[in-house]
Amino acid sequence: MLGAALALALCALQLCPPALAGARPQLLVERSGARRLSKVGGFAWENCGDGRDPAVLQSLSVAPDPISIPGSLRVSAAASSSKTLASPLKTVLLVEKALGELWIQLPCIDGLGSCTYDDICTMLDNLIPPGTTCPEPLLTYGIPCHCPFKAGSYSLPDSDFDLPDVELPSWMTNGNYRVRAVLSSGGQQLACVKLAFSLQAQ
Repeated sequence: MLGAALALALCALQLCPPALAGARPQLLVERSGARRLSKVGGFAWENCGDGRDPAVLQSLSVAPDPISIPGSLRVSAAASSSKTLASPLKTVLLVEKALGELWIQLPCIDGLGSCTYDDICTMLDNLIPPGTTCPEPLLTYGIPCHCPFKAGSYSLPDSDFDLPDVELPSWMTNGNYRVRAVLSSGGQQLACVKLAFSLQAQ
């Protein structure tokens, strides 16, 4: 579960490998004050399910704030699931960027933005081939990096991750962002998490 959550976080931070080709974005504008998480200028998170989702995030901290790319990211997290999460695990991301008083919904371009990933399990297999030992610090803390994710609780103490110098589109760099990530399988919602964070590309 936490492995899937970390993969979701990487996608939310626009660090998923590009998968789709496309043109420049059509920006969808929304006035502030909507129902979504609205804190900017600092990291925030919350579960957004109806209280019946089997998988929930129990804690999450990220530093520095704002997040710097390239740079080092310190993450600690805890998550639990009351059921085994198996492939296919569909993930739908809604990514918005603050523009003054407005929130701009970023479309999905080259696998970045408000994208739908049909199976995050396949993405994990592409990043870490099956049969390969899970990378640190996941290995040390017994956090799986492949589906299925067994029911139970997972915890990641403060751990450092290097964020590579990736080329992000100019419309997806410095600024305040809100992300809503929904995990589902077979039409059943399994988890919903909202994030708010600031991103600074050097």
